[in-house]
Amino acid sequence: MRFVVVVLLVSLSVFVSPVIKPACGQKNKQAGQSTSNFSCLAGRPGIPGLHGTPGAHGRDGRDGRPGTQGKQGPRGLEGTPGKQGPPGAAGAPGNTGPQGISAYFNWKECSWTNINEEKDNGLIRDCLFYKNFTDSILHVYWNGGFKIINCNGCCKRWFFTFNGAECKTPRAIDGILYMAKGVGHNIHRVRHIEGHCDRIHKGHVRVGFNVGNCSGYGNADAWTGWNSNSRLFVEEVPRPQQ
Repeated sequence: MRFVVVVLLVSLSVFVSPVIKPACGQKNKQAGQSTSNFSCLAGRPGIPGLHGTPGAHGRDGRDGRPGTQGKQGPRGLEGTPGKQGPPGAAGAPGNTGPQGISAYFNWKECSWTNINEEKDNGLIRDCLFYKNFTDSILHVYWNGGFKIINCNGCCKRWFFTFNGAECKTPRAIDGILYMAKGVGHNIHRVRHIEGHCDRIHKGHVRVGFNVGNCSGYGNADAWTGWNSNSRLFVEEVPRPQQ
C-alpha cells in the first residue's frame, strides 16, 4: 500500500511542477533567476509506533563453577524408631557342632551279695558293658570288702582288666593291701578302687575285677566280698580337658 502511495505522489510532482523545490536550508538555483534563501518550519512529531513483538528467548548460559564445600551443620534431632520390618528369610543350616556331654550318658552297675570269694589269684567278678563311642573314656570303680589274713609282711593287689588286659592309658587301675604283722588277725574292711581308662574300642567291653600278687612279694591268703554287697560300676564319659 505504501508503495502505491509513493508512486502516485511522484507522478503528480512530475506533472504539476517541473521545478524541484530545494530541500529545507538549501538555495534554489535556476538559470535566469536570482538566488534567495528560504527557511523550513519543523513539522509536528509523528505518532509513536507500535511496540514490536517480543524476541525469542536467548540460549542458556554456561554452568557456573562448583562452589566450595560449606561447613558441617549441627547434628539433627534423634528420629523416632521405625516400624519393625518383616521377618527375614531363614538362613542356611550351620555346621554340626561337637557332641555334648549328654550324648555320652551311658553307665552300668553290676552288683553281688555275699560273693565270699576265696581266690588268691585270678578273676573275682566281671561286668559286660557296651561302649557307644570310639573317642570316649571308661570310668570304673569297685566298692566292696576284701582282706588278707594270717601272714606277716604280706601283700595282695586288686586290679581292673578290660577284655582280659590291664589298662595302659593313662595307667593301670589298682589297689593293694599290705600287712606287716597279720598272724592271728582277721579284719574285713570295705575298700574302694577307682580310675579311668582310655583307648578302648567301641562295642562290647568285658570289665573284670581281679586279685593277684604285689610286685616283689609272694603269695598270700586273700578274701573278697565276705558277708556284704559288692559293686562294679562302669561309665562312658567324654575326654578330659587338656
